[in-house]
Amino acid sequence: MKPYNPRACFFVDFFQFTGNRYWAFKQMMLGPQKIAKSKGLLFFKFLGTGGGKGFSLWPDFGTYAIVTLWDQASDYHDFIDSNFYWKSYQQKAVLQRTISMIPVKSHGLWDGTNPFQQKLVRDVEAKEAKVAVLTRATLNWNRLLSFWKSVPKAAKTIESAKGVQYYKGVGEWPWVQQATISIWENFEAVNNYAYRHKGHAEIVQKTRAKKWYKEDLFSRFVVVEDTDFQSINE
Repeated sequence: MKPYNPRACFFVDFFQFTGNRYWAFKQMMLGPQKIAKSKGLLFFKFLGTGGGKGFSLWPDFGTYAIVTLWDQASDYHDFIDSNFYWKSYQQKAVLQRTISMIPVKSHGLWDGTNPFQQKLVRDVEAKEAKVAVLTRATLNWNRLLSFWKSVPKAAKTIESAKGVQYYKGVGEWPWVQQATISIWENFEAVNNYAYRHKGHAEIVQKTRAKKWYKEDLFSRFVVVEDTDFQSINE
């Protein structure tokens, strides 16, 4: 089997904070200008996370995510080795988890664009790999109450899904712009959940019927590496 194509790599970096929480919160607004001109950076977002396991009306002010798409993996590694802002961000956090991925399939839009349209991994490779799924949506303002009433049931469906290894709710703005990042054993597990899980099918039907989303994106990735949470400054 050929090695994974190293180009167009997507990285999700989760950071956990004990102190410096207000500083971390402010980076949602201040951070983008610090990295926007980095070499090879194609797309990026600074995201907050949901409380508990991530599917909560209330934010988790101790955990944040930075998602970045790079022209090639070496651009990301050059960036984290040399960017002063990134190093200062790490110094203020206590734990970091980095998940590197290659886009496989994506449809929909994120702020009017789809950054993950590349397909760089053969289907046979994807079937054998650990995978990740990102779903993101901007909610219609007049559907917020209806959507959030259904969140607890939606959370229970993924908690009971076979083959899911990790999941976290993330987003740009609480209550309005929401996303979910999940890691699965393989695409078979994802497909079983997406197409055969009764609870998930009900949520999908309700999403369409109630017109919750103004904009949405659904993307699948092959996971190249996942560091899990590790201490940064020991």
